[in-house]
Formats: sequence, C-alpha cells, structure tokens
Amino acid sequence: MSHKAGFVSLIGKPNVGKSTLMNALVGEKLSIITPKAQTTRHRILGIVNEPDYQIVFSDTPGVIKPVYGMQESMMSFVNSSIVDADIILFVTDINEKYDESDVIEKLSKTTSPLAVIVNKIDKSDEEAVKEKIEYWNETLKPQAVFAVSALHDHNVPAVMQFIMDNLPEHPAYYEKDALTDKNERFFVSEIIREKIFKLYEKEIPYSTEIIITAFKDEPNIIRISSEIIVERDSQKNIIIGKAGEMLKKVGTYARKDMEEFLQKKVFLEMFVKVIPDWRNRKNYLKQFGYEG
Repeated sequence: MSHKAGFVSLIGKPNVGKSTLMNALVGEKLSIITPKAQTTRHRILGIVNEPDYQIVFSDTPGVIKPVYGMQESMMSFVNSSIVDADIILFVTDINEKYDESDVIEKLSKTTSPLAVIVNKIDKSDEEAVKEKIEYWNETLKPQAVFAVSALHDHNVPAVMQFIMDNLPEHPAYYEKDALTDKNERFFVSEIIREKIFKLYEKEIPYSTEIIITAFKDEPNIIRISSEIIVERDSQKNIIIGKAGEMLKKVGTYARKDMEEFLQKKVFLEMFVKVIPDWRNRKNYLKQFGYEG
C-alpha cells in the first residue's frame, strides 16, 4: 500500500489566525493563540498521523519587517519553511491589507502547490469575501483559495482535502506516534509565555523570554523551575507586580494549563531575571534557540 507524507507550511502576517488554523488542522493546541500579534516566535511542527499518511504542519512566525536580531532570526524560519514545503498555505484574513511584496514575490516563484486561506470570514459579508477571493486569484494565481473561519471550523475540512490531494508519496518523516518535533519543556515555556501575553500590556510580552531551568518528572508530580527573562529592571517590577501579585497570577494560570497538557500534577517555580537588550545579543539568541 502506498504511503503519503509531506511538509505543509503556514505562512502569513501576524494576527491572521495562523495558529488557530494550525490547531484546527492538527486537532491539538500546539501553537500559542492570543489576540496580540507576533506571538509565534519559532517554527512549530504539528504532526497528523494516519496508517496511510503523515502530514507535518509547520506554523511559522508572522511575516514582519525585522527591527532587531530576534526578528531577523524569526524571518529566517519563514524563508526556510517556504523552501522546505511540499504544500504552502498562505493565510490572510478578510480585513488584511497586504503590502509585504517580498513574501508575495517568494510565493509567486514557488513550485509547491499553493493555497490562499482567507480567514475570519465570520467577521464579514459575502460581497467582501468574493472580492478577496478574486484579488488573491489575480495576485498569486494559487491552485485554490479557501474562505474559512478557523475559529468556528468553517471550511477547514476543505483545506484538509486540498492537502490530501496534493500530498506526495513518501515514507513517514517522523515516528508514527509523534505529535510535534518540540519537547515538553518547549510547550511548558510557551504556556508561561502565553499567560504573559494575556496578562500584561504594551511591550512587556515582546521583551520576555522563558527558560525552563529544571523539569523533574517524579512519580506523582512534575517539578518545573523557570526563568522569565526581561530587558530592564522596570519590566521586572511590572512582571512581579505589587507584593508579587501578578507573578502569582501567571503561575496559577500556567500551572493549570500545564497540568492539563502533561496530565499530571505540577509544581511550578518562577524567577524573573534581567538581561539587557537580549533580543539583539547573538549569544543569548543562540542560547534561546533563535540562531543556527
């Protein structure tokens, strides 16, 4: 019996619902979903396994013009996922004004099957949706354009069918019980980062990085120690909050999600550490997984 397998890359600007779509396609919550833009920083793989096929979804950071070192590294994840992809899903949304001509240029040169996904159509009307579909058919001449609402699972099965129709014949790339290429430590750090995105304002979430310093899986409990890295003392004070109130809140919400994710009781310790300008310092970017 023939077996199909391939890499499906999701490309798009921040805040178009890429992560929501990826989670809907994979059927697991693997990517951070928050209303704030630029929440995905790494390339996260979500793997769907069936006896006769394996789909490796790749959620990439949102396409932006890089301002500092970390963002340049994020954009290199995007570029490599365009090159590696067997199928590309270019995710936009109904209200998006698209001006990133370099991405359009790269996508128009790709030889991989390409579908444009117009997301968030629940926030629009039929006329606007038709216009958007026409616009993308003319601009990119993709194999298909899908109008979807990832949040409400509307038309997501049609996207899945497009993937199945274009998946190449190939042996599985990963073990058949693999869900992702990332380990539990990575997802635990992402859970903390998600809570910071939801609980803090302005630049705080963008200036933080989470490091898991210890992960001890004991018979009845998992003991996790983590560091929240910020760039300035003033940010450290905001993260901790008055009498440690805010940090306690982050810990409570994060621990609840970790216990659900790991299916086990969790003891969580969090410390806040200042590393000035870490987003531009190559040695730290490498240590935090952005380089190389």
